Amino acid sequence: MFSFIQKLFGDPSEKKLKVYKKDLEKIKEIEKKYRDEIKTISEVQAKTHEFQSKFEGLDLDEDIKEIKERLNDIKHEALALHRRACEIIHGQVFEFGEEKIEWNMIPYDVQVLGALALNDGNIAEMRTGEGKTLVATLAAYLNALVGYPVHVVTVNDYLARRDAKEMSIIYNTLGLSVGVITHNQSFQDKKISYSANVVYATNNELGFDYLRDNMASDENNRVMKRKWFAIVDEVDSILVDEARTPLIISAPAAEATSQYVRFAAIARNLENEKEYKIDEKQKTATLTEDGIRKLEEILGVDNIYVSQHYNDIHHIENALKAAAVYKRDVDYLVRDEEILIIDEHTGRVLSGRRYSDGLHQAIEAKEGVTIQQESRTLASVTFQNYFRLYKKLSGMTGTAKTEEEEFYKIYSLEVITVPTNRPIARIDRGDLLFRSEKGKFDYIVRLIEALHEKGQPVLVGTVSVAKSEYLSSLLSAKNIPHEVLNAKQDAREADIVSNAGKYGAVTIATNMAGRGTDIKIDDRVRNLDGEVILEGAAGKQTYKLGGLFVIGTEKHETRRIDNQLRGRSGRQGDPGLSQFMISPDDDIMRIFGSNNMFRMIANLSGSHPENDPLIESKQLMRGIERVQRQVEGRNFDIRKHILEYDDVLNQHRLAIYARRNRILEGKDIHADVVEMLENQIERVISLAYDGHSDIESDVAQNIVNAINDFAGTEIAKVSDYLEAENMEDLKRKTKNLLGGQIEMLRDTGSEEIFADFERRLTLAAIDELWMQHMDAMAHLREEVAFEGYAQKNPLVVYKERAYDSFVNMMSDIEYRVIKGLLTAKPQESIDAVELESALREDYLETGSEAVGLANVPENSENGEISISSVETPEINVIRLSDDKK
Repeated sequence: MFSFIQKLFGDPSEKKLKVYKKDLEKIKEIEKKYRDEIKTISEVQAKTHEFQSKFEGLDLDEDIKEIKERLNDIKHEALALHRRACEIIHGQVFEFGEEKIEWNMIPYDVQVLGALALNDGNIAEMRTGEGKTLVATLAAYLNALVGYPVHVVTVNDYLARRDAKEMSIIYNTLGLSVGVITHNQSFQDKKISYSANVVYATNNELGFDYLRDNMASDENNRVMKRKWFAIVDEVDSILVDEARTPLIISAPAAEATSQYVRFAAIARNLENEKEYKIDEKQKTATLTEDGIRKLEEILGVDNIYVSQHYNDIHHIENALKAAAVYKRDVDYLVRDEEILIIDEHTGRVLSGRRYSDGLHQAIEAKEGVTIQQESRTLASVTFQNYFRLYKKLSGMTGTAKTEEEEFYKIYSLEVITVPTNRPIARIDRGDLLFRSEKGKFDYIVRLIEALHEKGQPVLVGTVSVAKSEYLSSLLSAKNIPHEVLNAKQDAREADIVSNAGKYGAVTIATNMAGRGTDIKIDDRVRNLDGEVILEGAAGKQTYKLGGLFVIGTEKHETRRIDNQLRGRSGRQGDPGLSQFMISPDDDIMRIFGSNNMFRMIANLSGSHPENDPLIESKQLMRGIERVQRQVEGRNFDIRKHILEYDDVLNQHRLAIYARRNRILEGKDIHADVVEMLENQIERVISLAYDGHSDIESDVAQNIVNAINDFAGTEIAKVSDYLEAENMEDLKRKTKNLLGGQIEMLRDTGSEEIFADFERRLTLAAIDELWMQHMDAMAHLREEVAFEGYAQKNPLVVYKERAYDSFVNMMSDIEYRVIKGLLTAKPQESIDAVELESALREDYLETGSEAVGLANVPENSENGEISISSVETPEINVIRLSDDKK
C-alpha cells in the first residue's frame, strides 16, 4: 500500500532532498562569509553564544512552536558555523590522556543534507561509511542551541564512549559540553553527564534511567533532564529490531529456587514429539496430552489442572524451553557462574539483563549455576513508548527504506535516502549454495586460506558465538592466524576492529561487527591486484582482490542485518567484495524455508561433492529475501501486538508519572491531600448510606461504624449524624471530623516537616499500588487471551477492564494516603516504601544495575514526626524474553 502511494504521488524523499539542496546552497554562501569574519575558536564560541541567546526564556512545553520557528531561522547560519569550526581545527592534534586524535573531518555536502533531514525529524538513510557520526554532530549542535540536552543514541557502550570522545573535539570547539552515559557509571557521574549540551547514551541506559527517575522519592535523586531531541543512530536496530523487548526493573519474588532443579530433572525425562512439542519459530515448548499424563504420574496427582501443582505446567514448559530451544553460546553464555543473555541483533552480552517469567531460572538450573529468585515488576516501558516522549525524534541508518511504513505508522518518521559522497565500488556476489553446513564451512576455510596467502583482509560474519568458535577451530587446524570477535571477547573489541582491515587480517565475528564498526583499510590493501580461483566439480569460483572481503556464513532473519554486514566493506568508495554462503541446515532455511526451495536444493545436489558450491544464484537470493520479508512481517505483527497492549498501560504510566512529578516538584501538596480526603469521605459515606431520605439511628450507626473503621479510632458518634439533613450534610460533618484529626497532626510539628511527610506518604502509596497494578495488568493480559473463544476482541476487553483497574488503583492510592494520615501519631515512626534509596545506593556502592539491600534513614532532627525507610527488596534490571509477549 505504501509503495503504491509513492508510485502514484512520487517519492517524498526526493522532493525533500530538492528542498535540502537549496538549503545547502544558502549554507555554503554563509560559510564563505564566515571564512572572512570568523578566524579563531573564541570567535566561533562567541557566535554560538549569540545563537543561544535567541532561545532564552522559552519553555519547552509552552513555547515549542516558537522554538521550532527560531531554529528554522538560524539553521543555515548554525550549520555554516559548524563547517567553519571544522575548517579552523582541521589538522590539529588533540590529546585524551595518552591517546592523540587528529581532527581531519569537514562535513561533505551530502552530510549536510543528512543533518537537514535529521533536523526536520526524519530518518536519514545513509550508506555505511558515509560518516553518520559526523552528521549527528551537525543536527545535535543546531538543536542543542535551544538550551535543552540533545540525546545521541547508540547501540552499545563502546560506540557511545568512542563517539562522545572523538566528537567532543568539535562540540568543545563550538562551545558546547558533551556527556556520555554508560552501564557502570556512578549516580553523580550520570547526573553530570545528563546536564551536558549533548549526551551520548545507549537506548537501554536511557530507558532504564527514565524508569529509575520515575521511582525517585526526591527531585535531587533524578538524573535526566527534559526530553527535547533524540538522534537515534542505527535507528532500525533500536526502534525496530529491539522494539519488541520491553525494559523492566524488577525485584525478586519469594519463590523457592530449589524447585527449578526438580523441574529441569523432570524435563530431561520427557520425550520430544511424543510428550512435548517444540516450536522454533515462536521459541516455545508445549506439553502434549501424553506429557501431561507423564507429569501427573511423576507428581502423583490424578488431575493436575485441579491440583496444587497446576502452576508446575508453566515451570516444566520453561524447563523444556531451556533444554531444547535456548542454546548455550547462541542465546546465552555462561561466565563466572552466571547466565548472560546474548543480544540476537548485536551479538553483545546484555549485562545485568534477565529473562522473565521463570525462564532465566530454568536456564540456570539446566547449566547447574546458582539459581536466583524470580522477579516482581516495579517499572517497565517499551522502546516505542519511551522514544515517543521526545518533542522531536530523528534517526540514522544505512538500512531503513524496507521498514519505512513501520517508521511512519508508529513514530511518524519519514525516511529520506541521502546520496553517497562517492559511487559504491563494492561488488556484492550472489549467494553460494551448499549441500550441507559441514561442506559450506570446509569451502569457507579453503577460501580464507587462499585469500590470506594473497594478503586480502577477510571479515567472516557468523550468527552465534558457537558458530564463530567452530569456524575458529577449523582455521586453527589449518594454522591460519585470525581473531575472533564475539560476546566472550567483548573487552578486546576496539583492538580487533582497528586491525580487521589490515593486510592479511582474518577476523571472525558475530553481529558485534555488523553495526557501527568502522573497519578502515590502507593503500596497500586498497591497491591489491590479482584474483583467487577455487576449482571444484561444478566449475571454478573467481574472486577479485582488493579492499575488504566480507563473507557471511548464513543469512539472518532480516535483510537489514545482512546489509549491515555487507556494509563493513566498500566504505567511502573503497573497493570490496561480499558474498553469503548458505546451506539447508541454516536456521532461516530450516525454520522458515519453503518446500519449493528444498526441492530445488535436492534436485541440484545429486552426487555433487559436499564441500563444493552447488550454485551461485541471484534467484536463490530473491527466494531467501522472500523468506526474510515474511519473517520481518511476522516480527512487525509482534511489535504491533505489544504496542497495542502497552499503549493502554502507557496511558496509565504517563498519568502516574505525571502525578509523581508534580509531587516531587511541588513543596506542599496539602491541597491535593484535602481533595483526596473529600473523595474518600464520599466513598465511605456512599457505601454506608444506601440512599435513605431520613437519617435514622440504624443508618447513622452504619455510617459511624464505617468512619471509625476508616479513621482507626472512635472519632465519630451517632449523635453527630442524627441531625444531618442529606448526603452533603453527612459529608460536611465527616470532613470536619477527619480534617480536624489531620490538622491536629499537622500542628504537632513544623509545616515543612508535615509537608515532607505528606509527600513521602503519597509517593509510597503510588509506588506500591503502581507495582500491584502492573502485576494485575500482566495477569489481565493473560486472562483476556481466552476471550477470543467467546467471540470477543481480547484487546477491547483488556481496555475495558484495564480502565476499571486504573480507576480503582487511583482510589486505593487516596485511601492509603488518608488512612496513613488518620492513623499516624506524633513521635511515631512511619514506614515508607523507598525504592529510590536502593537505586541510589546501587549507583554509589556497586555501579551496577543489580541493586542490593538498602536501608537509608532520613530522620528529621527538629520535628516531632519522623519518617524512616524500611528495608527494600533487591532490585534488578531485566529484559523480557522475546517469547513473553
